[in-house]
Amino acid sequence: MRKTIAKVAIGFVIGATTVGGIATAANNWGSSVTNACVDNKTGALYASNGNCPGNRSAVTIGGTPGSIKGIVNQVSPSVVTVNVTTANGSGTGSGSIFKTDSNNSWIVTNNHVIDGGVTIKVELDNGDEVPATLVGKDSNYDLAVIKIAKGNQPVINFGDSSALQIGDPVIAFGSPLGLDHTVTSGIVSSLNRPVTTGQTGGTDSYVDAIQTDAAINPGNSGGPLTDATGKLVGINSAIASLGSSLGGQSGSIGLGFSIPINEAKRIINEILATGKSTRPVLGVYFDTTFTGRGAKISGTTNGDPAAVAGIPAGTIINQIDGVKISDVVSAIVRIRSHAPGDKINLQVTLPSGAGKNYTLILGSAASN
Repeated sequence: MRKTIAKVAIGFVIGATTVGGIATAANNWGSSVTNACVDNKTGALYASNGNCPGNRSAVTIGGTPGSIKGIVNQVSPSVVTVNVTTANGSGTGSGSIFKTDSNNSWIVTNNHVIDGGVTIKVELDNGDEVPATLVGKDSNYDLAVIKIAKGNQPVINFGDSSALQIGDPVIAFGSPLGLDHTVTSGIVSSLNRPVTTGQTGGTDSYVDAIQTDAAINPGNSGGPLTDATGKLVGINSAIASLGSSLGGQSGSIGLGFSIPINEAKRIINEILATGKSTRPVLGVYFDTTFTGRGAKISGTTNGDPAAVAGIPAGTIINQIDGVKISDVVSAIVRIRSHAPGDKINLQVTLPSGAGKNYTLILGSAASN
């Protein structure tokens, strides 16, 4: 199913052509602290004199500034352009070198960047283009790892996406519309935004996303989102758009979405170890025709956690680990933000109308 946010379409941000060139960014963040209020329900930011009404929480933007120019110099050598040819044409995305040895280097990108690729080539920061091979991919999480036979490359350092707060400054790197070495800056606009970004290989990708107003456009897919210290906190994956252009894709309207690196690391490490990855399993079918609030279970699969716990069909999931569930997408996103074997708590309404809590251990299944 498709998920819309305020009647805007969520789409992948892979570019269709390569046109070359270099884009620039601002020189630095100022050292001042800006007061703002964040809406507790929508995550929207509002200017403030330091006082916020009851439905909004006070945040500060800035306060620990770093030079964007310095971060660009630090991060850019590890950012690559990923050029893919398919049976139907070609595409351009981005990626980050996160591991290297004397002979090879490994790059993380989006699955939808390389999906269906007949050939994959990587353009390094110095302009060299080298062939790449696929190590493994996961369409459920929209992640892929590719490898190049070129060692001793600069690598990006992983950060901690759980430490992000709304209002924190971030920088997006990549090759939007094939314009390599493009850098844009912004803030974290919201966290834990449930987004489904469409299908690759017949599988929907669900993202427990970092939302940012840093400009992200077609071709930025797979590129890094860094914090103010230059550490990788997200992998740019999708944008919301009001209309359609550029061959079915439109540009940034300040609503970009990135996969949190803490979620991505598990998938990356599993792919490195085995070439494959896993996903957590609750073992339920959801009623996609249900229009009420929450996620309604239409059935369970024998032997999986929900069936073992005795959760009946018709049960509505209201919260997962204390996080309110508004619909099926938010339920799937919350479940997939966990690893197999994690313990989760479900607060539900039974078909009888009674409330109940279930504590379950998530199962495991191969992820596509």
